[in-house]
Amino acid sequence: MRTMRVIISGGGTGGHIFPAIAIANAIKLRHADAEILFVGAEDRMEMTRVPAAGYKIVGLPVAGFNRKNLLKNIPVLKKLATSLLKARKVVKTFRPDIAIGVGGYASGPLLKIASRNGIPTLIQEQNSYAGVTNKLLAVKAARICVAYEGMEKFFPKDKIVLTGNPCRQDLQSDTSLEEAMRFFELNPMKKTILVIGGSLGARTINQSILMNLKLLADSGIQIIWQAGERYQHEIALGLDTKGATSDIHLHDFIDRMDLAYKAADLVISRAGASSISELSLLGKATILVPSPNVAEDHQTKNAQALVDHDAAVMVKDADAIENLIPTAVRVIKDDSVLKMLSSNIKAMALPDSANRIVDEIEKIVSKKA
Repeated sequence: MRTMRVIISGGGTGGHIFPAIAIANAIKLRHADAEILFVGAEDRMEMTRVPAAGYKIVGLPVAGFNRKNLLKNIPVLKKLATSLLKARKVVKTFRPDIAIGVGGYASGPLLKIASRNGIPTLIQEQNSYAGVTNKLLAVKAARICVAYEGMEKFFPKDKIVLTGNPCRQDLQSDTSLEEAMRFFELNPMKKTILVIGGSLGARTINQSILMNLKLLADSGIQIIWQAGERYQHEIALGLDTKGATSDIHLHDFIDRMDLAYKAADLVISRAGASSISELSLLGKATILVPSPNVAEDHQTKNAQALVDHDAAVMVKDADAIENLIPTAVRVIKDDSVLKMLSSNIKAMALPDSANRIVDEIEKIVSKKA
C-alpha cells in the first residue's frame, strides 16, 4: 500500500482527544510512513494535546451552537463559514486518502468538505445516542464505527461496525497495587474511592464531597480526588475550613491515571463515552453521575446502557449532593456489589478498539486506491 495520508478531526475534551490520538498511534504502528494531520477547534484542548503527542494540527475557528438563545448563533454561523473555507484549503493542500471524525466542533466542517471533494469519511460515534452532526454526516460516510449495539436507529445499518472506543494506551500498565498506594500516599488497609469529573472537573460532584466530609471521615474511606484546575483553589480552601482529614488526596489533574485506577476500589465519574470505555476495559466498579450540560443528554443514555446490565450505578446530577456519597459509602462497603459491578462492566468492554478502527480505515483506503 502506498503512503497513507489521513486527516483526523477530534477534540474539545479529553474524551475526544485521547481516542483520536489512539487511532493515530495505531495507524503509525502499521504504517510507519503514514502522514497524519489533525484538524481541531482553535482555543480548545486539542491544540496543545495533539502536538504533545507528536502530531501536527490545524485549528478552525469553529464553535458550538447555542441552543437556548438562537440570536447568539450569528457569530457562530460566521465562524462556521470561515471554518468551511479553511477546511476546504486544508483538504485541497493535504490531499488525504480518508478523513476521520472522532467528535468535537471541527469534525462537522472537515468531514463535510472531505465528502464534497470525494474523500471517503469514517465517523467514530462514541456515545450510545448519536448527536445531530454525526447523523447528518452519516449520509455520506463510508463507515461508522460505534461503541454500542442498537445504533441502527441512528445510522444506516450497512455502514455500522461495532469497534468500541479507543482508550489511552498507558492505562493498562504492569504497575502493582503496592506501587499505586505508595504513589498517592494511601493507607493499604483502607478502601479507596477515585473521583474524576473529567479533565476540567465537575462542580456537582465536587460539591457532593464537600457537603459530606463528615460521612466520609466516619466511614474510614480514603479518596483520590481529581477536582479540576478551575475548582482546585476553591476546594482546597473549603477543605481547610472544614478541617478535612488526611484521607482526602486532592489533585487538580492526575497524570498517572493508570496508578489512580489501580488504587481504586470504586470510581465516581461523569458518563462520557471515553471514561466509560476506560472503566469497562479496566473492570472498575463505578458510580456514574451524568452531566446535564451535554447535547441530547447523551451521558444519561450512556450510563443507562450500563445500568441496564447491572454494570454501574447511576446517580442523577440533581440528586448528587444528597445521594452520591451515601450511595458510594454503601456500595464500597459491600464486596459482593463491588465484585458484581466489576465483572459486569468488564464484560461490556470492547478491547483493541483502535486496531479494529484501523482495520476499517485500511479497507476503505484500499477500495479507494
